[in-house]
Amino acid sequence: MLYIRTDMNDVIATGHVMRCLAIADAAREIGENVTFLLADENAVSLISDRGYQFIVLNTSWNQMEEELEVLESVIKDNHIDKLLIDSYQVTEQYLYNLRKLVKIAYLDDLNAFLYPVDLLICYASYWKKFDYKTRYSGTKLLLGLKYAPLRDVFCKVEIKDISTTVNNLLIMTGGTDRYNIVASLLDVINRDMFEEINVICGQYYKGYEMLCNKYQENKNIKIYKAINNIEEYMKKADVAITAGGTTLYELCAIGTPSISVSFADNQIDNVLQFASDELIDYAGDVRRDNVTKNVLTYLDSFTKEKRYECSRKMQELIDGLGAIRIAEELLKL
Repeated sequence: MLYIRTDMNDVIATGHVMRCLAIADAAREIGENVTFLLADENAVSLISDRGYQFIVLNTSWNQMEEELEVLESVIKDNHIDKLLIDSYQVTEQYLYNLRKLVKIAYLDDLNAFLYPVDLLICYASYWKKFDYKTRYSGTKLLLGLKYAPLRDVFCKVEIKDISTTVNNLLIMTGGTDRYNIVASLLDVINRDMFEEINVICGQYYKGYEMLCNKYQENKNIKIYKAINNIEEYMKKADVAITAGGTTLYELCAIGTPSISVSFADNQIDNVLQFASDELIDYAGDVRRDNVTKNVLTYLDSFTKEKRYECSRKMQELIDGLGAIRIAEELLKL
């Protein structure tokens, strides 16, 4: 049995849980049962709908040391021998205490401190800057884009066809979009230029009903919330506008030319590296840059030739098998 400790809410959104679900799906595919350990009930519906067991600790998601007594009891009662943790709230003491009881795997993209773990995973595009290989000894390291944990629908996707013109635009602004960038983008984009504009809002986006009401008469604009088949919209899109999190890796696997904006500090290194590798265009940080103006500039620059080159580079980098690779290593712990 594999146990996974992670959380989601309207502050941290859904990214941690979604990438853990991708790993859980891969583990289940190779015969391993999976149970999630959660601070609260925010993720219960999503996890149970995917067919997984869960244990709610009834603790604070952002005070992880305070949950140690409860979690240690759960570990002993359930005879847990390995635990995958995905949270930015961990501390060195938290991991140190748990490692006395179980083998620990940790999903990292911050390099916050030297993690006392048995297996460390960093699939971030900028992983080399952290110099893991010289800083860790005795810890198994899974590094690079080959370990990007995506759902199986992103595995070995066919080479994307590139249309002559940009007819289908996809807009995704993360789990919360607390700056309401999606509304700003729809205000400034020449909506008549596109045959179809699909907007996919995150689970915690509070402006969903407002957007639906505002654009209900626009036949070429479709607005959705927290859908389960996002890959279908990625495949149809000629260009995507996206936040700088997991969706960037998914778009790479699909090969959809993309413009990205960052919403948080932990996304900046990611989008800058993708842009440096000429995989995407980076329109800036929503907290300080005029991202709507930059998005319009990049949209105008997307010739067929540019989109073709970006698409091929994207699909060459990510094959969508990262979750399977991680699951196989977890089972060896």
